Amino acid sequence: MTNQKPDLYTSLSPALLHLYNLNNAIVVIIDVLRATTTIATALENGAKCVIPVDSVAKCIELGKQIDSITAGERDGKIAEGLQHGNSPFEYPKEFVAGKTLVLTTTNGTRLLHMALDNGAETIITGAFANLDVLCDYLLSQNHNVILGCAAWKNKVNLEDLLFAGAVIHRIKENFSINCDSSQIAETIYLEAKNDLFGFIQEKNASHYHRLKDFGLEKDIRFCLTPNTASVLPFYREGKLIAHKNEATSP
Repeated sequence: MTNQKPDLYTSLSPALLHLYNLNNAIVVIIDVLRATTTIATALENGAKCVIPVDSVAKCIELGKQIDSITAGERDGKIAEGLQHGNSPFEYPKEFVAGKTLVLTTTNGTRLLHMALDNGAETIITGAFANLDVLCDYLLSQNHNVILGCAAWKNKVNLEDLLFAGAVIHRIKENFSINCDSSQIAETIYLEAKNDLFGFIQEKNASHYHRLKDFGLEKDIRFCLTPNTASVLPFYREGKLIAHKNEATSP
């Protein structure tokens, strides 16, 4: 008797997450522009951990309680009361190594907390920045996977869908995929993969358009660059902690 392959599903929006069974699955939080890219970058550069919170107020409050860097943006600007923004370029090794980063973002941290509320036991974050190490881990586990796109205020966005497609394209032979949103994601990724930036620019993707208006084209290009980090952020007891080049669960 052959071993049954684990299932893989893609939730294209937080508004759809409740439709999936998270209890027996690895949930991948995807917020390419820019939360999960910044998380991977900060941890790659030696941050002790990243604490994701879902509001500016909580970020400020926690920052008063522990020695940390507090960070978050609203409408492209550092939120009032916080020290730093959401750009991965703000967290080089010489600044972030050994420090705790408390991060609030509009969509990614909200989705992570939604996943917790819906019974997720294993939560990791993914972006093009850590594409290969993420795929290696998922392949090693032989476990059901939910790819959760943070989207933008519950509206599907292109860059998170493209990343889901990139993951699916690399690991699909090892999974059972009876999921139209996964098929859509891979189809669009295959069309875009030779020039991801050019693709979202040509399609005038909503989040591309928004960040470009804030002068953040450099961030967008970096966030679409594969494998700038070799860390896999795991959510444990309120914190995202790095596991470098891990093929097994910590």
